[in-house]
Amino acid sequence: MKLPIYQVDAFTGEVFKGNYAAVVPLEQWLPDELMQSIATENNVSETAFFVRNPEGVYDIRWFSPLTEIAFCGHATLAAAYVIFRQHSVESITFAAKSVGTLTIWRDSGDRIKMRFPLRRSEPVNAVPQALLLGLSIAPKEVLLNQQAYVAVYEREQDVRALVSDSGRLKALGPLDVVATAPGDRHDFVSRYFWPANGGDEDPVTGSIHAALAPLWAERLGKRELIALQASHRSGLLHCRVEADYVFVSGQAVQYLEGTIEVPSGG
Repeated sequence: MKLPIYQVDAFTGEVFKGNYAAVVPLEQWLPDELMQSIATENNVSETAFFVRNPEGVYDIRWFSPLTEIAFCGHATLAAAYVIFRQHSVESITFAAKSVGTLTIWRDSGDRIKMRFPLRRSEPVNAVPQALLLGLSIAPKEVLLNQQAYVAVYEREQDVRALVSDSGRLKALGPLDVVATAPGDRHDFVSRYFWPANGGDEDPVTGSIHAALAPLWAERLGKRELIALQASHRSGLLHCRVEADYVFVSGQAVQYLEGTIEVPSGG
């Protein structure tokens, strides 16, 4: 069985920057085991699979090389980029079991805008020892939402200087860890560690900005923010916070278009 595949760098306008995602459009769902095998073989942060249903909505699922992921922002951006290149539409609706409906638009310039559910984080009373031992610099405070522990630092320099211990942070699974601070040139910066679900450090993580943007919007007193994910590849995210939603916009660029051949029926 032959399937189309695209590899897209998300949250960047340059190839080899941002976060890489594979996109595999489907006519119908493959067995879960086969989709996981494809994602493992691709060995990029996530592979997005989607199927267009009779209502014109695209059902979407995301797999890291290790496991299925409940919510992935950069692979959603990559999937939207592929659809926009192939169809003359101004908006797309994705549906995912874990987060519901995600609406995507062509934004100003060459950006794509995604509407995410706001996923606020709350203070942690008892910080896990694995988190404190897994980060080389102690955070000023720790928050938590349904996706990750949020380690807050005073300075961008602290976030950039962090060294993570993946063995210790893996013990926090299924939760990940994001480190964040006010930015020197941007409103805020972050780095994302996810050894339990994908790898040591994710280059750019759109989904966690559904938590980070509301946090910094409140602390900085502004609804529109520009965020930098300060990984080795780096990525830029434009965020706007509303009452129940976070709008996250970014660029994308295609690196690869091709065909994969997999066993029929798994």
